[in-house]
Amino acid sequence: MIGFQYARAGTIADAVRQMAASPGAKFVAGGTNLVDLMKMDVERPAKLIDVSRLPLDTVEETADGGLRIGALVRNTDLAYHPLIERRYPMLASALLAGASQQLRNMASVGGNLLQRTRCAYFYDLATPCNKREPGTGCSAIAGLNRMNAILGTSESCIAVHPSDMCVALAVLEATIRVTSPRGERVIALSDFHRLPGDTPQRDTNVAADELVTSVELPVQGFATSYNYLKIRDRLSYAFALVSVAVGLELEGGTVKQARFALGGVAHKPWRSTEAEAALHGRTPNEASFAQAADLALRGAKGFGHNSFKIDLARRAIVRALSQAARGAPQSQSNKKIA
Repeated sequence: MIGFQYARAGTIADAVRQMAASPGAKFVAGGTNLVDLMKMDVERPAKLIDVSRLPLDTVEETADGGLRIGALVRNTDLAYHPLIERRYPMLASALLAGASQQLRNMASVGGNLLQRTRCAYFYDLATPCNKREPGTGCSAIAGLNRMNAILGTSESCIAVHPSDMCVALAVLEATIRVTSPRGERVIALSDFHRLPGDTPQRDTNVAADELVTSVELPVQGFATSYNYLKIRDRLSYAFALVSVAVGLELEGGTVKQARFALGGVAHKPWRSTEAEAALHGRTPNEASFAQAADLALRGAKGFGHNSFKIDLARRAIVRALSQAARGAPQSQSNKKIA
């Protein structure tokens, strides 16, 4: 590990001031991703600014009936928070599907949003990787790419975003508050993460001097007809091959509103508004769900080892929507798929 400076921020204003004055610095809270990357020599921050003691660790109701989640709320605390369990159970389920208990106890909401890909080539300094070192090439495209993307890819990168939480946040249409020396701004979750394009080194639209302070959830939580289905190589701690978050509103035997997002298939949580709109007014059955899955996966492209993900994603979408429609979400304590 390289040498670096360390400082603890006393206030939000102090944190962003220190970042603005320290090019090459990084914020650190739980450190469950950043410290690993530093150990592997992938990240080399000149300075770590510790924000773990800032007053950003509460869950509060907003004036419009939604929730504001502080960026330093731990994943475990959020998953078991009474308001999340009751009003946003899809989010609780996604959190419990991700990582191990020990990691969830340390990982923060802000860090989960900002975590970097687990693509093996990103971690391997002996191989070219445009995300780690722009302009060197993407080893995954012609390499061992079983875990890599099938949607939204580019010639520069086929890495996937690893978060489970963010897939649920995409369905909930969360917004993210960030602050910097220029003030505060709000970013829709749909605009927070980026597709790789020709700048795969940029995972998000957060500026280098901006600090994530909170996540806000709207009132609609899909507390009745929801699901988070995660398909992985083993039922214990593992990253998703494909995951699907679903929120349905059913009325009179038809679909009044549908939202679903995919994880493990793209550089960001993947939604298709066209596929969601196709379910409006339809009977919630396998035929309708299969049509929506086909629309969501239009343009999907495999790269050899990961081509199986296309059919896997299609079947996962149908399964996840079916479970949500019958009010039988996937259990995260008994991970065997029903």
